[in-house]
Amino acid sequence: MHVSQFAMATEGDPTDLIKVLHLLVISFTWGMQVWVSFIGGFVLVSQVTRHTFGLVQSKLFPVYFFCLLGGSFVNLAVYAVYHPRELLDWHEGVQMAFYFVALIMAGMNAHWFGPDATVAMFEMQAIEQEHGLGNDIGLSANKEGYTKLREQDPKYQALRKTFFRFHGLSNLCNLVGFVCTTTNLVYLALNLQTI
Repeated sequence: MHVSQFAMATEGDPTDLIKVLHLLVISFTWGMQVWVSFIGGFVLVSQVTRHTFGLVQSKLFPVYFFCLLGGSFVNLAVYAVYHPRELLDWHEGVQMAFYFVALIMAGMNAHWFGPDATVAMFEMQAIEQEHGLGNDIGLSANKEGYTKLREQDPKYQALRKTFFRFHGLSNLCNLVGFVCTTTNLVYLALNLQTI
């Protein structure tokens, strides 16, 4: 009897609890993306040293990426349960695709791009510390010292390229995921009667 009650809950319209859960999860995901992507980093980079900024990001980003992954999974799962593939109209299909893309982007950041960027960053920081760099506040401070190090140390130059490649891919995934979440939040706001 308990199993049939659960099955019935997923066959029709979502319950109010499911609607609230879905709205809370997508709002949490979107708010976290706005804060981490556009606000927190800019505030932090102007207040702490470069190496401290990197250390904070190395601790924050894994949690951020896995929270995005979990939120994206819940959003996709809830949406998919109440929107069977066979019955999707064009708009629902687009929305489902956005939920899926957001999940993939978060997964790629959590498992590949974020960790690889962090490894390269720590290796760069070790070389920078050997040359007395990394204790300056702001990204534009002591540009000459970093430029000189790049010119003199091919290993550092290679690590820098690796870091910026993974960091760029991570930023791209994050931006694509943010656009997907934003679009789904707009769809949700325009159709508050359903999910």
